[in-house]
Amino acid sequence: MDKPADMFDRDFEWAELVRFAQHTRPGPALGVVSGRRRQGKTFLLDALTQATGGFFFAASEATEAESLRQFGTALARYEQRPTPYHFAHWDEAVQTMMTLARPGDAPVTVVLDEFPFLVKASPELPSLLQRALGPNARRETGPIRLLLCGSALSFMGGLLAGTAPLRGRASLELIVPTLDYRLAARFWDLTDPHLALLLNAVVGGTPAYRREFVLDDAPTGPDDFGPWVLRNVLNPGRPLFREARFLLAEEPDMRDTALYHGVLAAIAAGNHTRGGIASYLERKSTDLGHALTVLEDTGMVVRDPDAFHRKRSAYRIAEPILTFYYALMRPEWSDLERPGHAAQVWERSGHTFASKVVGPHFEQVARSWARWHASPETLGGLRTRVASGTVPDPSAKTSHELDTVIFGRDEDGSERVLAIGETKWNDTMGLGHLRRLDHIRELLHARPGIRADTTRLLLSSGAGFTNDLHDLAEHDPALQLINLERLYHGA
Repeated sequence: MDKPADMFDRDFEWAELVRFAQHTRPGPALGVVSGRRRQGKTFLLDALTQATGGFFFAASEATEAESLRQFGTALARYEQRPTPYHFAHWDEAVQTMMTLARPGDAPVTVVLDEFPFLVKASPELPSLLQRALGPNARRETGPIRLLLCGSALSFMGGLLAGTAPLRGRASLELIVPTLDYRLAARFWDLTDPHLALLLNAVVGGTPAYRREFVLDDAPTGPDDFGPWVLRNVLNPGRPLFREARFLLAEEPDMRDTALYHGVLAAIAAGNHTRGGIASYLERKSTDLGHALTVLEDTGMVVRDPDAFHRKRSAYRIAEPILTFYYALMRPEWSDLERPGHAAQVWERSGHTFASKVVGPHFEQVARSWARWHASPETLGGLRTRVASGTVPDPSAKTSHELDTVIFGRDEDGSERVLAIGETKWNDTMGLGHLRRLDHIRELLHARPGIRADTTRLLLSSGAGFTNDLHDLAEHDPALQLINLERLYHGA
């Protein structure tokens, strides 16, 4: 089954959905599709039902009675019945839905989109589906290919976990990710890596932000980036202006929103440890456990373990538009809401944008490049994991932060530090940066239990490198210089 011509990328996701929908085994099968909001899950599943002639139902936040009425109307329309179904409860609705395919029929795709809305009003629905998908029902039910979809990651993640009714029933568990920075550049039709990185630091790889949210408006070149931000992100008349606020409001698990806003603001301000976040909010560290867990479960915050100290972690915001909002927009909200003041805010926020938004994002992109795009020849071996970390320097009574630490394994299976890296967005990197990395490599080599005798040094810069560094790198493969062109197009 050919992927729709207007669908960008998503080759893996489309292939898995088609394989699930067309599987010829008798009886029903269950699939679960999840992912952060605005990633195109509905677009994927709607395209699948159109291609297979299946049934698609998009739930809304409604009472049980209203949801049943909407479902009965949609199901009758699909079957071309002259009158809608009138279901008294979901047990009856599920039984009717499962008769869309009889034993011996071709598979029929059935999609329940925004499934968490249905369960919120009818908590028994997963148990009813469990019974409809059970061994006894399989002998009587045709090849229904049921797909449950939702954006509430904590809910969708628990749908098949632990003692949940549907655990062990699913044949497909598909997470639709955001586009990575290289795919995002292609999606926005950008060929300039500097412009692509700046734009990615604001809107990330969320597909919806390319089309509906900006009316297909993309920067025409590097000089148009600032005007584009003013037109689309700092403009009170465009959806991106309030998108960050809506992302929090749409999460059902977030009740004390003031605390969640505070935690995200603290991280955006550069506080990445639990202690740092607590200090910023003037709260006890123990008060933040639940909020941080919920933010992780919803996919808004990622907790990265330290490369060398597994009990230490750094928190970062996963969605760039959230970082942009909390670092730059939220402190200036009263001015931004008044038309005509956005240009002044943008002008005086240049340092904040570079240091709090683009700089940290560039570090994450450099780690992504090392994890997914850099070749073994560049890294000195096959990578197993990539992280950031902190290295103590006892003699100087200080510690050094490493933006990138790349691990691999020796032939005997022991872990080795393949490479360490430093990342600077606005700085032209020179011999001083190299000496710092070389010193950290010596500290690692001296530590027991860490194999760093052949560790390579990676310097990543958005502003370039001195001639001295270029000369050294030409003759020493242990020194790798990564500019924007290489991040986007090289290995």
